[in-house]
Amino acid sequence: MRILFTFIGGQGHFWPLVPIARAAEAAGHTVAVAGSGKLLDVVRGAGFTAFGTSDPHPPGGDPNTGLRDDSPLEPADREAAEREFADNFAGRGARRHATALREIIGEFVPDVVVRDEADFGSAVAAERCGVPCATVLVLASGALLRRDLVAPVLDEVRAEHGLPADPGLERLHGALVLSPFLPSLRHPEHPLPTDAFLYRPGDAVPVRARHPRPQVYFTLGTVMGGASGDLIERVLAGLSKVDADVVVTVGSKLDPASFGPQPPQVRIERFVPQATLLPTCDLVISHGGSGSLMGALSHGLPSVLLPLGADQPHNAEQAVAMGVAVELDAVEVTASDLADTVDDVLNDDLFRSAAQRVQAEVNALPPATAVVPLLEGLLH
Repeated sequence: MRILFTFIGGQGHFWPLVPIARAAEAAGHTVAVAGSGKLLDVVRGAGFTAFGTSDPHPPGGDPNTGLRDDSPLEPADREAAEREFADNFAGRGARRHATALREIIGEFVPDVVVRDEADFGSAVAAERCGVPCATVLVLASGALLRRDLVAPVLDEVRAEHGLPADPGLERLHGALVLSPFLPSLRHPEHPLPTDAFLYRPGDAVPVRARHPRPQVYFTLGTVMGGASGDLIERVLAGLSKVDADVVVTVGSKLDPASFGPQPPQVRIERFVPQATLLPTCDLVISHGGSGSLMGALSHGLPSVLLPLGADQPHNAEQAVAMGVAVELDAVEVTASDLADTVDDVLNDDLFRSAAQRVQAEVNALPPATAVVPLLEGLLH
């Protein structure tokens, strides 16, 4: 079987596809990945045949490396983020991908398309080409995708490709919905589809005790770090007051040296694989991105969340309601606020116990290999 995995946007939309893609390859299927031309090296570096849906970086690498937007942070605006998501992903992005993916489908001739949840254009292309399509959810709380905003924008793209309107988005998710997120993480107004298949992206992680000396991991993901104002400096100042060992990742576009000398217990890196850091951690400080939050919970770790935009405020709301996180205002938080909150969460067993309950639920899910027979079944 030939399977085409597709994603739109950044690495946070690519990596959720990887466990299923690798499981499919291990089962003997032919796999390729289509996504942003700027991420072709990332896709190939992960071991997959890659198709670009946009122009790649020019020779010499990313011209934005080392650049930083020092503008003051604006408060996260959920309504604006929801409208921007509809305009960007269901409008401009879907229009670009619907055309690009029809060409790639014609070239690769897949039996099945597996798309990231936000890649609306691939759903249009697969439907137009008559190829079965599965959807991998990438939005933990689900609340960023508002049907009333997405449907009318996407219907314009559907019409351009000769497809009927889909005002209820019944056709959008395709034949199969795959969720690495537990129902408890979903916003009450955006529950999982009743037929969604829940799976565990990685290996089951044994529950473990806290380290004798606390270990803290701080990240703003692969995208947000360069547009976070002075937030990283404020967090670093707060962490310098915490009695813990700290690892900070700032993304490939920022130079760790630009943040100046740090105390011996604080280490700043561009990137360290989350999978290698989380087993050593007791607390994660993050922006509340879906991947960062689920990574922490799969290891039974509580979080301190500083949402900046996109689906992060929605995810933070659910995590706080579950008792696994504390949310701080990224615009207003001071170094002292951050230090006090980190100390409180590290020393309150209720947060860790709640996170470990979620971890047990995740461990009980079937692995990504269980998805492969479902994809094979789409041919029948």
